[in-house]
Amino acid sequence: MKTPYFPWLSRPPKNIIVRMPNWIGDAVMATPLLADLRRQWKEAKITVICQTPIDKVIQNNPHINSIYAFKRPTSWLDKLHHVEIIDFLQKGQYDLGLLLTNSFSSAWWFLKGKVQHRLGFADGFRSLLLNKSIPFPKNKEFQHQVITYKTLLGPLAIPLSSTPPQLYVSTQEIQEAHHFLRSCGLDLQKNILVGINPGAAYGSAKCWPPERFNKLAKKLLENPNVFIIYFGDSNGVSVVNQICQDLPSRAINLAGRTSIRELIALLKCCSIFLTNDSGPMHMAAALGVRLLALFGSTNEIKTGPYPQGLVIHKHVECSPCYKRVCPIDFRCMTKIEVEEVYAQLERLLKENSC
Repeated sequence: MKTPYFPWLSRPPKNIIVRMPNWIGDAVMATPLLADLRRQWKEAKITVICQTPIDKVIQNNPHINSIYAFKRPTSWLDKLHHVEIIDFLQKGQYDLGLLLTNSFSSAWWFLKGKVQHRLGFADGFRSLLLNKSIPFPKNKEFQHQVITYKTLLGPLAIPLSSTPPQLYVSTQEIQEAHHFLRSCGLDLQKNILVGINPGAAYGSAKCWPPERFNKLAKKLLENPNVFIIYFGDSNGVSVVNQICQDLPSRAINLAGRTSIRELIALLKCCSIFLTNDSGPMHMAAALGVRLLALFGSTNEIKTGPYPQGLVIHKHVECSPCYKRVCPIDFRCMTKIEVEEVYAQLERLLKENSC
């Protein structure tokens, strides 16, 4: 029988540090690993180190003891010689560190921070900085990223689990979200709240055209019980403004106006959610919200909503290309018609009312 820790550890780890991914969606997909670590070592102290705003995404997570957040270094030199991070790691005296990022700098921090046992994926010379590096799964493009993150637990003899991503919202946050929605004229008992996220941080190649979001909204709002709430970061304000310019007041434009925690709480209030492949897509899935995701330049097998969610992906010959901007005719997204999206949302609404 395998021991539940590295064979070269004299005892199970007591002080674990986990370097979380830098993208919001990736961080959400990594949350099952935190739950699995806690299940394995209930008495261990688990600390997460991450870039802002990932700390806000995983706030209230009961599987971790503390979070250390830092701002993204502005230069390569700052990345390697981040004195504050290295000092934090040294003072923490961590006996086990897991790297969910693939960067050289993160592994270097763990080495210089004297993290005793360092585990991560093998990626070039950074493997020399780790006690244990494992190769990326050969089929990583054909399995979900959630599963890929969990394979890092293999050397710890933690079996592959069915643990899904999960985010945690406080009662106060939900109450504040309800108060805001009521102030917008929404009756939480009678009305249908459709959340829509028309942007994606990675680039425009992941985004359904704004004019189609506008046409879809008009169809949805033909039902007088429907309210739409639009989400978006500061970079997506102009696109959402374009979509909402001729929509009635039941279309609430919150692009660039919510914090991460407010976004999570409002997502939790949605009856259904429509989104491109994005961080909010993964948030909604982790909150258990019924959703429809539109895919074009990326691969829904690898980064689709998990564990549930409908997907429309036309699988044209050049998709997935993983480009930020489409260099040709954007066929992967223009082939997705408004009527098709509307029909799938109606299906989700019927399921939600059951």
